[in-house]
Order: sequence, then C-alpha cells, then structure tokens
Amino acid sequence: MFDIQEIRSQFSILDREVNGKPLVYLDNAATSQKPNSVLEVCHAYYTELNANVHRGIHTLSQLATEEMELSRRKIQKFINAEHDFEVIFTKGTTEGLNLISYILTQKLKKDDEIIISYLEHHSNIVPWQLLCERTGAKLRVIPIDENGILQLDYFDKFLSEKTKVVSVNQVSNALGIVNPIEEIIAKTRKNTDAYVVIDGAQSAPHFNIDVQKMDCDFFVFSGHKMYAPMGTGVLYGKREILEALPPFHGGGEMIATCSFDGTTYAGLPFKYEAGTPNVGGNIALGAAVDFMNRVGRENIQNHENALLEYAQRHLLEIEGLKVYGEKAKRVGVVSFNLEGVGISSDVGMILDKMGIAVRTGHHCTQPIMEFFNIAGTVRASFAVYNTFEEIDLLVEGVKKAQRMLS
Repeated sequence: MFDIQEIRSQFSILDREVNGKPLVYLDNAATSQKPNSVLEVCHAYYTELNANVHRGIHTLSQLATEEMELSRRKIQKFINAEHDFEVIFTKGTTEGLNLISYILTQKLKKDDEIIISYLEHHSNIVPWQLLCERTGAKLRVIPIDENGILQLDYFDKFLSEKTKVVSVNQVSNALGIVNPIEEIIAKTRKNTDAYVVIDGAQSAPHFNIDVQKMDCDFFVFSGHKMYAPMGTGVLYGKREILEALPPFHGGGEMIATCSFDGTTYAGLPFKYEAGTPNVGGNIALGAAVDFMNRVGRENIQNHENALLEYAQRHLLEIEGLKVYGEKAKRVGVVSFNLEGVGISSDVGMILDKMGIAVRTGHHCTQPIMEFFNIAGTVRASFAVYNTFEEIDLLVEGVKKAQRMLS
C-alpha cells in the first residue's frame, strides 16, 4: 500500500517550519530531502566503520569495503547493468559527463560532430564545448518547438558519418519534458557508430531505468536528487567501452603497477575511481536505492504523475499564468510564469515567506530561456513525499504573489 503519511514520517526535515510556516518543499529537481534510513546509514558509517576501502587488511577497512561494494551491486540492479564493475562512483552527473567528454578526446578529430539538444543542462553543454575546443570537432544542437518538444527531423538531418557522440538528457530539469531517448538511440545505432550518452539526473529519481534495454553506451545520474547525500553519483558505461578508453584521474586506487618507468592501470571499476572515495556517501546511495525499492518505483511514478497533473490543472486556472512545456509529456516538474511579473525570483521570495520552497531563475538552462525569450521561470518540482494539500498551498501562494506583484 502507498501510505503518504507513513512516507512523510521518514523525513524528519518535513516537520520543521520556515518563516513561521510548515515547510512545503517543492525544489526536488535541485535536490531531494533524505529519509532517516539514509541519514542513519551515513551516521553509522562514520561512527562504526570509518576507514578507507580496498587498501587495508584490518577489520574496519574490510567491513567498509564490503558495504561500499554491496552498494555498487544494489545500483547495478537499480539500473539493470550487466556487470557491477560497469558502475563507477562519481560526485554526481556533472563529474560523470566531464569524465566521459575527457576520455573521448582521442576518439574525435577536426570536423567530427557532437549532437546535443536545446533542452540540456549546462553540464551537458559545456563539457562538449570543451571537447570541441580540444579536438576541433563541431557541436550540433537539436532544436525545440514552441512546446519544448525536440524536433527530431533536424536530428535525422544531423546524423552522418561525422557524428561521433550523441548526448541528451532523458528528462529536462527545467521543464520536466521526457525526451524520446529510445527513438534517438535507435536512430543513432542505425545510422552511425557514435557513442550514446544519456543524462539521467532527472529520470533516475522518477521511473525505472534499464540501461541494457536502453542500449546506451553511458548513463549518468546524481544521488542527491534521489534521496541520497550530496556529492554522490554514478557513471554507467558498457564494459568493452570503458576498458578501451583511457583513465580520467590519476592517483591511488586506479593503478595496477606504478613505477618511474611507467604505470599500468587497474581493471574496472577502479580504473575510473582514483583517490579516496566518498565511502559513507556511496554506501548511503545504496540505502537510497533500498528506500526507493521499498516504496516501489511504480508507486513513486504514479504518485508524482498525479501530483503533476493536479498542480498543472489548478495552476492553469490562474488567469495570466503560463506553463512551459504544457503539452509535452513531462515528469516531476511544472515550470511557469505570471503575466506582468517580470522577475520570477519575486514570486519565489513571496512563496518562501509562506514556507514554500521552489526554484526560480534559468535553472542552468540559459538556452531554453533564450528560446522562450524569458529570464527564467518559477519551477515547482515533486518527490514521493509531496502531497495534494501542498499543491493547494502552492496555488494559493501563487495567487497571493500575483496580487502583490501585478
């Protein structure tokens, strides 16, 4: 059974007040709150297991290693990777994308092409621009229409023997639009031998991920958006690709042998995990996976979809309110502005005084905002612990902001 009050009881932060009002936390696309079970795992690591992993023969090191590798196997099942060593721990989606763009440097040359989309977060734009600067490759961008939907006829035109990388997000962080990655991947496979990179930062928290069925070469996501601590994340890569590409960082853990005459590299996943990892965070990421599995990912998706439909329906009853991407398939996000209110942050500040946390601004997606000729939006984003009553408070808060700012 899906018991929203029981779920909410697992998040102690939801009991606090902000500006004298009960907290209504609707900024989950930026970061989700953490259930007590995840926080307890973090605390237990530092009070009972604190030691470095893979390097010590003493008991604490062995126990910490076992717990972190257990977490890796949980994540393997969570995304249905074929092997646990295809799961690389990172600091988050941004590091994962930078890692991929760096290790692909030798695979690109002048006038090769990289395809991304207009819907990308800056983290899936800037690393590819840097790769173009290093190699002389060119960036091609799939445009969107007035509904924020990718115009795939342009993608069809872009695909050629010059295409070496296709990197798109599965879900837009700014608009919540779900992109047709299955179609994008199928077209890429049919027409090119390009690497396919999927940014799953906004999809992993909301629905089932199956990287084998998806047939992507790389899939990246962040822990902090799916109930885990900040500074955690995952890069999935196909075994044969990761084995063939060079390391990202050099240092401890990622070597097989090291001498002044030369170094050989460790096997997967350690080849890409140089230095002391975020052991406690990585273990807690596994605990977040446990939490999502206990609730049920289908339950999470159904509840969040119902919240989105309810929020959009009632927000659109407000005269002069525009929802961006209204007609597109979306998940977890409603992004909007009020007519006559030029600065979205003004709405956000009024809502904050009412205890309602939303995100305002360009959401690290300035090209999207430029396309719609706006400076930013108000973004409300949902997680499994949000309620319909909180949506009602949001709607009333937006109405109040409209009265104050119009």
